[in-house]
Amino acid sequence: MHDLDLTTLRLFVATCTLRNIARAGEQQHIGASAISKRLAQLEQTVNAPLFERGRRGVVPTAAGEILLEHARAMLASADRVARDMAAYRHGIKGQVRVLASMSSVAEQLPDDIASFLQDPAHAEIRVDLEEQVSSAIVGAVREGLAPLGICWDAADMEGLQVRRYRSDRLVLVAHPGHPAAQQARSSFADSLAHEHVGLPATTAVYGMLARAAAIAGRPLHYRTVVSTFEASLRCVRAGLGIAVVPREVVQLAAADKGLRMVELTDAWATRHFAICLRSEESLSPSARLLLAHLQARAAG
Repeated sequence: MHDLDLTTLRLFVATCTLRNIARAGEQQHIGASAISKRLAQLEQTVNAPLFERGRRGVVPTAAGEILLEHARAMLASADRVARDMAAYRHGIKGQVRVLASMSSVAEQLPDDIASFLQDPAHAEIRVDLEEQVSSAIVGAVREGLAPLGICWDAADMEGLQVRRYRSDRLVLVAHPGHPAAQQARSSFADSLAHEHVGLPATTAVYGMLARAAAIAGRPLHYRTVVSTFEASLRCVRAGLGIAVVPREVVQLAAADKGLRMVELTDAWATRHFAICLRSEESLSPSARLLLAHLQARAAG
């Protein structure tokens, strides 16, 4: 294993991704024969066949899939080393990558990170915030691609350490002239009589509402699907339907004060978010400082 090198691993990952040695060579600006030679050497190094070769290209074997997971993690770590050292040369002494769900990014998390960075003691720390879906967040933290992840605590975080973060409350939002806006409280089941504005199927909110509709035994009709909470509020304002969004998002959107918020009576409308990590011992000093700050802000 000591003979593994990053260049060969990059070529291996490119070949696995493209399923074709020639196309991988074009992408990596190297001849196909040179890639084939490196891949053959890699198979000798790991003492296992990594590809099944056919007329249309190559497919990773079971051993290839295992190595692919490790190779991606190793390359991501190498890339972070390069970024961190470049940042160090420009005066940044610490860097923390945070993966977060759409809801947490749309709510208090940016403000919590901003307050951390405004502390003079953290002037030489940079925080990179990236939005992802919950499953991708948990997977990346497990693989060591990010030290901290923040998402809905209903996600499968087995094997990770979990710290409580903040909570939010989902509400129904409607145009003032919409029939659903004429009541102060409603069950989600009752809202299914109307067309909704939805979020993509990959989001936690979509999955939650789909399950609730299935339990109620009624179809959930989407008039339109948009990619952000802000876009859903614009669609509601335009009269395209009603939407289920966090109350905190509506309150932060000053331009949407004219919309009506209807409290959902369902217990699941209150959600809790969590910070997941592999272990505090594995965190860099900067990441530990940020973790402590986020927990303190949430508790406050």
